[in-house]
Amino acid sequence: MTPEAAYQELRRRAREEALLASCADLLEWDEETYMPRGGVAHRSDQQALLAGLMHERGTDPRWGELLDLLEASPLAADPGAPAAVNVRWLRREYERERRLPRALVEEDARVTTLALEAWAEAREDDDFARFLPWLERLVVLARETAAAVGYAESPYDALLDEYEPGLTVRRLEPLFASLRAELVPLVRRIGEAPRRPPAHLLHREFPVDRQKLFGEAAAAWLGFDVERGRLDVSAHPFCTAIGPGDVRLTSRYDAHDFAEGFLCVLHEVGHGLYEQGLDPEEFGLPMGEAVSLGVHESQSRLWENFVGRSLAFWEHVFPRAQAVFHDALRDVPLDAFHFALNAVAPGPNRVRADEVTYNLHVLVRFELERALIEGTLAPADVPAAWRDAYREVLGVDPGNDAEGCLQDSHWAAGLFGYFPTYTLGNVYAAQFVAAARRDLGDLESGWRRGQFAPLLGWLRDRIHRQGHRWRPDELVERVTGAPPDHGPLVQYLAAKYEALYEL
Repeated sequence: MTPEAAYQELRRRAREEALLASCADLLEWDEETYMPRGGVAHRSDQQALLAGLMHERGTDPRWGELLDLLEASPLAADPGAPAAVNVRWLRREYERERRLPRALVEEDARVTTLALEAWAEAREDDDFARFLPWLERLVVLARETAAAVGYAESPYDALLDEYEPGLTVRRLEPLFASLRAELVPLVRRIGEAPRRPPAHLLHREFPVDRQKLFGEAAAAWLGFDVERGRLDVSAHPFCTAIGPGDVRLTSRYDAHDFAEGFLCVLHEVGHGLYEQGLDPEEFGLPMGEAVSLGVHESQSRLWENFVGRSLAFWEHVFPRAQAVFHDALRDVPLDAFHFALNAVAPGPNRVRADEVTYNLHVLVRFELERALIEGTLAPADVPAAWRDAYREVLGVDPGNDAEGCLQDSHWAAGLFGYFPTYTLGNVYAAQFVAAARRDLGDLESGWRRGQFAPLLGWLRDRIHRQGHRWRPDELVERVTGAPPDHGPLVQYLAAKYEALYEL
């Protein structure tokens, strides 16, 4: 077989795997949006079957034969060429997948489907005991996955690597230690500032039906193609790319909390823009996929915070908001609205957190789930450990488990190792925005006129269309000229909030 023929077979197999995965993604989207609760048991069987089929196909020895042939061919000679990238990353996926027993893969799919329903009920009733048996089972499955995949130091490393290739506890510990050392004093200084934001302005009556329409309009302003995507409602907002031309976003709304719904829409739109910016000709292949969750999160945090919380953005958008929410905003000055949108207030909830405290929420989750996987924290002790960590790091008490350790769906979905990518996203986003300003000039002047296409085009060229060409840390360095560094994020936060609070 020629290398060219082998490569075409590899592409076909990869795309078929992606099509099966997209079926599972669509079932998951349906479960989170429209599926009746009575369908959860049947859905768990569907997901387990699909997971088993994908695992069987993904571990077929034919993959190894094709990869062996291609790795020794001229097609793999240039590491940055699309064929070489696809071969390199498909080898990584194949080796990881074949270490996992099919029974473990199927059980994980079955348990997480059922656990998500149990988590939703436990959160609704503030009843951690109802979720505890599921959490215990999920931790066991995560440890079994880590053991099967293999790791050098911590079993948590094997889980981190699935979401952010190359990420380890050794790399995360100094990052979170530095962020804690620099952000906790900033939070304290802001809390002591005499100038206070008029946060109550965002808690007037904002009809949910109008919020939905306004959010859909904002998505289009930023460049989200509504002909190739949709926006729905779910308990926990998310973005799912079913395939080229079908990117599903969800948000949630509160009639008395404008910021939660609108900023959530911008966040998910950032994810959706990344998915819509991938090369459709490379669907199912590493060159047509997002390189990591950290980079994915950088896109959502960039549009939510660096754009959506900026004064320049609202100089363009605020008159439209006043027209849509006339009763709530007709007497509100722009500066007061912007200050309220950027209020810093330590609280128990990660999703509703401000920019300054957000990474401290992630720090708590990183430390607790690492302890769960390493066996130094028992699942039954999570509620107490959660409350202690929040009192120590953020100076707040969740008050109950629904606002505490049950607030996120990640553990119920088996996503141990996912949380740290949120902070990596913030770090990368600050570096990307600085690089975009270097290359494009004054971004804010364009935002004031509703011109977001230059930034989106820059992101698509340098990040979205690069797929898996480079590892996440390599991509950051190629785009920005520096390796991943939390310094620009801290500098951005300090400058912005010292000015807002007149520190």
